[in-house]
Amino acid sequence: METFNYKLNTYLETWMGPRDQRVRGWLLLDNYPPTFALTVMYLLIVWMGPKYMKHRQPYSCRGLLVLYNLGLTLLSFYMFYELVTAVLHGGYNFYCQDTHSAQEVDNKIINVLWWYYFSKLIEFMDTFFFILRKNNHQITFLHIYHHASMLNIWWFVMNWVPCGHSYFGASLNSFVHVVMYSYYGLSAVPAMRPYLWWKKYITQLQLIQFFLTMWQTMCAVIWPCSFPMGWLYFQIGYMVTLIILFSNFYIQTYNKHSVSLKKEHQNGSPVSTNGHANGTPSLERTAHKKLRVD
Repeated sequence: METFNYKLNTYLETWMGPRDQRVRGWLLLDNYPPTFALTVMYLLIVWMGPKYMKHRQPYSCRGLLVLYNLGLTLLSFYMFYELVTAVLHGGYNFYCQDTHSAQEVDNKIINVLWWYYFSKLIEFMDTFFFILRKNNHQITFLHIYHHASMLNIWWFVMNWVPCGHSYFGASLNSFVHVVMYSYYGLSAVPAMRPYLWWKKYITQLQLIQFFLTMWQTMCAVIWPCSFPMGWLYFQIGYMVTLIILFSNFYIQTYNKHSVSLKKEHQNGSPVSTNGHANGTPSLERTAHKKLRVD
């Protein structure tokens, strides 16, 4: 196994250049196979889990969901706060920032971004909760693609560009996750659901995040520094895929739903103008059809 890891690492460095030595010895970062194996295990659970649960009663998981979402909300806030304060105090250049500047600032960014990488492993639990609760309609291609790809992408980021211009997308995503996981934590409490009106705006916020990340990455292409150009092109391409997939999700979930509600109203449906019918929010009546993305 050590020989295989050595050959793989040698090949990666030949193809992508020397790895950043500041993360040597860090958990999961020395060799790629553990991250790849965890992703394969995730995909196997996604495939086998619904089959296992098919003839079983769904689990509630309400208490676990509250704790899980609260934990990720706090972790996301920590990462967002630490990244923003480090960048502001360290004088990072917004348009393009190399991976070697002030050592203290870079080290702080690297430490936080390792947690960001590790959080992508924790977030596999999103899908596992869907399986246990038999919410299989929420396990979409977008959901699986986003979860499986992020862990692997960030392994490579942490090994080659673990600071500098890499901070921006992680900062925005951490902020979005503060909003998103706080929403899902509250939605796990039935008494709170009637007051949660802002799910639609989470997807809008995610799309804004992708556009801003792509724009800021393009700034480094137009006004380059020593940050590797290949990583910038890759990030722009990845953002394009997320914009396409999330835009399609938004159209399918919200625009078509709005059209169907309008038709119901025109056909004499009992949905009232304040969005309630028989004391139940009309959006909640179709909530089981909505998909969760993150």
